[in-house]
Amino acid sequence: MLKLGGLLLVLLGLTAQANAGVTALLEEPYSYDGAFAGTGHTAVYLTHVCAASPTLLRRCNPGEAGVVISRYNRIAGYDWIAIPLLPYLYAVAKPEDIPLYADAKLVAFLRNQYRQQYLEDLGPDKAPGQTPEGDWVQLIGSAYDRTSYGFQLETTSEQDDELIRWLNTRPNAKSYKVVSRNCADFVREVVNFYYPKAVSRGIFSDLDVATPKQTAKSFVKYSERHRDLEFSSFVIPQVPGSIKRSRPVRGVVESVAKAKKYVIPLAVFHPFLAGGVASVYLVGARFNPAKNVLVFNPNGDFEQPLRAEERRAYQKNLDDLLRGVPDDQTAGQKISWREFQQIAKPGFDPIGGPILQSAIADTPVSLGISRSNFFGKGGPSELQRELLVSRLRSELTAGRAPKSSNIGVRNDLEMLQQLVAAQRESITAHTDAGN
Repeated sequence: MLKLGGLLLVLLGLTAQANAGVTALLEEPYSYDGAFAGTGHTAVYLTHVCAASPTLLRRCNPGEAGVVISRYNRIAGYDWIAIPLLPYLYAVAKPEDIPLYADAKLVAFLRNQYRQQYLEDLGPDKAPGQTPEGDWVQLIGSAYDRTSYGFQLETTSEQDDELIRWLNTRPNAKSYKVVSRNCADFVREVVNFYYPKAVSRGIFSDLDVATPKQTAKSFVKYSERHRDLEFSSFVIPQVPGSIKRSRPVRGVVESVAKAKKYVIPLAVFHPFLAGGVASVYLVGARFNPAKNVLVFNPNGDFEQPLRAEERRAYQKNLDDLLRGVPDDQTAGQKISWREFQQIAKPGFDPIGGPILQSAIADTPVSLGISRSNFFGKGGPSELQRELLVSRLRSELTAGRAPKSSNIGVRNDLEMLQQLVAAQRESITAHTDAGN
C-alpha cells in the first residue's frame, strides 16, 4: 500500500507538471489599431503562475486558472502587470457570470466595477465616484473587444518557480518603447526564459521590429521542431454583442502590402520598393493563427470548433424553432431586445450576476444576462428569447476563426428550447384557465 501510494503521488506530480504551460496570446486589433497598423496586442498566459498582486507573482493554489502578464505603456508607471485569466478576458471572476451578449455600456460597467474592487491603485477615481480615463481598460475585458489565439507549450514546476523569482526580483518600472521594448518584446523575453531562442523577431517580415504575429509564428515553428514538448493551440472568441468585431492581425510588411492607403502611393512613387514589400510578404509574412485551433471554454477546457455542416444543421434547427413562437408581451409593453439594451442600466443581482434593469410601461424589469441568472424570475421571456437568438446568430456566422464550439452552440440552443417550451406551456395554461 505504501508503494502504491508513493506511485500515485509521483503520477499526480507528473500530471500537474504536464498541465502547466506558457502561452503566447495573439490578440486581434480593434479600434484605431485595427484601422491603421493592425498589429494587435500580445501577452503571455501562465497556467500555474498567479498574482499575489498586479505586480507580484506566486504559485497558483488548487482551482486557480493562472495569470495573464503583458507590458504596458501608460499604467501607473509599471513595465508589466499581471491579471487573473478570467478578469483579463471577461472582467468577471466566475465563468457563469460572463454575459451572454454584451454592448459597450455593459462592458464599461463591468470593467469599472472590477477596477474599483481590485485595481484602484493602478487606476484611481478621476474624482470621487467618477471613472478615470486612461489605458487601465486594457487590463480587463479583452474578449469583449477582440478575438485572441493561444499557443501553448508545457512547462515544469521548476521553470515556473524560476520565472516567478526572475520577474519578482528585477525592476518593474516603465520601459515601453514602440520599436525596441514593446509588448511583443516582453512576451519574447518570457517565452525565451523558458525555452531559449524559441521566439525571434522578423528581420524581413517586420523590419526587425517585434510584432505579436511574428511572436506567435516563431513560437509555433519552435514547437514543430520540438515534437517532444506538449503543444496546443486555441482560439478565444470575441464575446457576442453589438461591439464592433476585431480585425485580422498583421505584421509590419503585411500591413503595408494589404492596405491600399499604403501600397498604392508606394507603388506609384516607389515601384521597386513596393515590389520588394510584396515579395517579402509572399515569401514569409503569411501565417494563419486560426489553423487547427480548438475553442477555449471559460471553464478551462478546449473544445472542437463548429464545422460547416454542423453550422448549417444548427441554423436549420434555430429557424424551425422560431417558427410560430408565441409572443408574451401585450401591445402596450412591446419592446425589442435591442431597444431594451439601449435604455437599460447594468447592475448586479444579489449573488453578483450581471443584470440589465429598466422599466417597460412603468413596470420595473430586471433581466439576468448570464448563465448564473438567466432563468431567474422577473425577465420577460420575449426579451430572453431575443437575447439568445442574437447570441446564436452571432455564433453561427461564418468567419476566419471559429466563433464557438459544437458543445457551446448546442448548450445555447438547448437553453432557447427550454425557454420556448416554458413560454408555450405558460400560454397554454393561461388559455385553459380562461376557457
